[in-house]
Amino acid sequence: MGTWGNFLSPYIQAVDELKIKFKGMRSQFGATGTTSPIEFVTGRVKPLASIYDKTLEKGVSFEPSKQLATELQDIAGIRIMCQFVDDISTVVNLIRQRDDLKVIEEIDYITHSKPSGYRSYHMIVEYPVETIQGKIEVLAEIQIRTLAMNFWASIEHSMNYKYKGLFPEEIKNRLQNAAEAAFKLDEEMSSIRSEIQEAQVYFSEFKDSTNPKIRIQSTTEEKERE
Repeated sequence: MGTWGNFLSPYIQAVDELKIKFKGMRSQFGATGTTSPIEFVTGRVKPLASIYDKTLEKGVSFEPSKQLATELQDIAGIRIMCQFVDDISTVVNLIRQRDDLKVIEEIDYITHSKPSGYRSYHMIVEYPVETIQGKIEVLAEIQIRTLAMNFWASIEHSMNYKYKGLFPEEIKNRLQNAAEAAFKLDEEMSSIRSEIQEAQVYFSEFKDSTNPKIRIQSTTEEKERE
């Protein structure tokens, strides 16, 4: 399948396009005056070093190939962060309804967390990329999680590299306890969701009302409508 650059190019394009589309969803909620279930979106194409590690795990040759594209479903990765746990199911349903991608697999690590304490909702999707050689279907992994889940996962990921997956028992227990504390935080925040969102709306409106440039722009737009 050619060089690594050619092989990864559709994945880079897929990540760029999906990021724009999911960020666009967030903007559309804001434009309608509705609170968005999406807080922010990030994405990445798996580095070659990480691809190499995965090929060792799966027993796949480390070379651009159709087998590699099939076996490694997370070469293209998107992360969607939400404020509240309930927002995750909303985002999942929005993705299921899209016509520009096909959901291949879903894994609910929120209801059924990993033994380490990891929580997130994973979706494997097939996404069509238009290239000068024609349409190419690539697999991408979408991870949907809360801010607290993302913080824990980022720390655990870093420490996993340090200990090469073999955590000392004390560290392992502390990470599990931290994961439960993070989930408890999510549950507590969800219980006062309406109060939090009201405060956020008030804060946003207060900022707009005290910004002279926004006041001038709003006045100009009102006069134009008249």
